[in-house]
Amino acid sequence: MGNALGAPVHAKDADGNIFGMVLLNDWSARDIQQWEYQPLGPFNSKGFATTISPWVVTMDALSPFRVEQPAQEPEPLGYLLGASRAGVDLELKVLLKPKSADSAKTIARTNFKYMYWTMTQQLAHHTSGGCNTRVGDLMGSGTVSGPESAGQPGVGTFGSLLELTWNGQKPLDVGNGEVRSFIEDGDELTLHGWCQGEGYRVGFGACVGEILPALETAGAETVA
Repeated sequence: MGNALGAPVHAKDADGNIFGMVLLNDWSARDIQQWEYQPLGPFNSKGFATTISPWVVTMDALSPFRVEQPAQEPEPLGYLLGASRAGVDLELKVLLKPKSADSAKTIARTNFKYMYWTMTQQLAHHTSGGCNTRVGDLMGSGTVSGPESAGQPGVGTFGSLLELTWNGQKPLDVGNGEVRSFIEDGDELTLHGWCQGEGYRVGFGACVGEILPALETAGAETVA
């Protein structure tokens, strides 16, 4: 359910306002975002595309995988406290396939349980100034990064290519003799997510998107 305008949702009560989860890629243009941070903040760098997975997995289905969130220091303000087992043990994997490659390569593995700010805290803060929400509203968690060592050579747990390549200083081997500091035209990016139970798995389906070249506008005129 949503909340009325001017009626904030406390973190301890936020679970009743969250129906389920999807995988989401907001296709952040980090090069533009670095410029926009001062003084505007992310705007055009995040406003051009979003991809989500095909299924919404309900919070009821995810209930067996709820875990306590990471310790927060300093302690947040009161309206952000009180939710128990607000994290989700949700495995995440990112694959990148260059146009020239026959198969995709895993470039990152992490887990949603590492999120410092939880879904309940996000909703509480979003509504703390009186903003209302409606059924069907979609909120993104932000980059999901974990401990750097994922136990696999060449695979880290940083949640963005900017982090994985140390701001382009350490280009990433994506197979087929190619490296990446930033995603390029023709690249296909796939997000997978699942919760692993005893003898069963709860999945979200593949969140897939391909980078297409920018369209050229012929004969465009500038109007003052």
